[in-house]
Amino acid sequence: MLSLLLIVLLLLGLVLLWLELRHRLRPASPLRLSPGPFQVERQGDGLLVSGEITIHNPHPRMEVMVPEIRLAPVTLGRLDQADVRIDCRITPLHPDEEARSDGYWAAYIVKGLKRTNARLQIRLQGPVGVDLGSLVDTLWLEVHWVNYGPFGRLQRRDGILVPLQKPEPLQPSEAPWRDGERCRVLPVRTHLLGVLDDAGAVLERYAGHLIQPGDVLTIGETPLAVMQGRYHHPATVEPSMLARLLCRVFHPTSSLATACGLQSLIDIVGPARVLGAWLIGTALKLVGAKGWFYRLAGDQARLIDDITGTTPPYDQTLVLGPDQPEQFCNRMAAALGVAVAVVDVNDLGRVKVLAASQGCDEALLQRALRPNPAGNANERTPLVLVRPS
Repeated sequence: MLSLLLIVLLLLGLVLLWLELRHRLRPASPLRLSPGPFQVERQGDGLLVSGEITIHNPHPRMEVMVPEIRLAPVTLGRLDQADVRIDCRITPLHPDEEARSDGYWAAYIVKGLKRTNARLQIRLQGPVGVDLGSLVDTLWLEVHWVNYGPFGRLQRRDGILVPLQKPEPLQPSEAPWRDGERCRVLPVRTHLLGVLDDAGAVLERYAGHLIQPGDVLTIGETPLAVMQGRYHHPATVEPSMLARLLCRVFHPTSSLATACGLQSLIDIVGPARVLGAWLIGTALKLVGAKGWFYRLAGDQARLIDDITGTTPPYDQTLVLGPDQPEQFCNRMAAALGVAVAVVDVNDLGRVKVLAASQGCDEALLQRALRPNPAGNANERTPLVLVRPS
């Protein structure tokens, strides 16, 4: 019996090792795309949005070609966007070539440990006689680009959110405080947040002048994650056989119930940990101990939001949990002088305090946030200020 158990464990170990090696040796491109600052200028009745992107190759030896790149801009606003005209241009800014004035992108090789840049320009024009500002408040700029190299030909797709308008910070005398259970709650509206925003600056701009000693300032885990750039389009995910098979055992409403959602977790923690967590979690579930898969697979297993899981335009993407939320909370608490927490709240009354600065009253947050004052639709109130009464 003992010999049979050892053989089973050895075979399981070999399977996990094979899955991990296959995962680590899969075709992948080292190139990374990052946006720089963007500027928005009014030109007559229209807007000119301009900025730069950087394509960086962190690999010391591999050379990767970028033969194609194009923009797919989409405007967002409260009204119908059908009459908004959009023109865009990409100008290559390669360090060893002259920039072309016609915007043509010639196939370019990004050598190991090198980078190249490109300037993006997007012109927006509304209907004659209509203020464009009344139609458009946000630009969602998708960059479709191809990576070509030893790994084959990979399609990449990165999204950059550019705010075209920002609401004025709420004035203390106009703050619509809500009464809660032995507390008062204030949802704080911001612009639609994205990778171009600095999370600390957002808290300072919209809530810094509203806080008082004893307050707790919370931010949703998804808004923090998107400002950290922790989202990707499912078109860039290549589900493994493990992801395609294992996703079927999760509840249909789970973000791990799709092959791309589960593969996103596998890409973070590895296939061996995911399969091991499922095997152990299933065994423990049979004896009445539930929830062990999520404990063993790591925090990201609970935090991944699949498509439709958050506000547009991120409803088209997979959003991961935020990176190092504890450090963020402690840093912002020191800067603002009040407790700061990162939370995940839904309309069913579930409140999860993902991270909090030292001394934060989590019982207060449970009482205050149970009615979900920020909402889960398009309220654009990612910050909630909680004040004990």
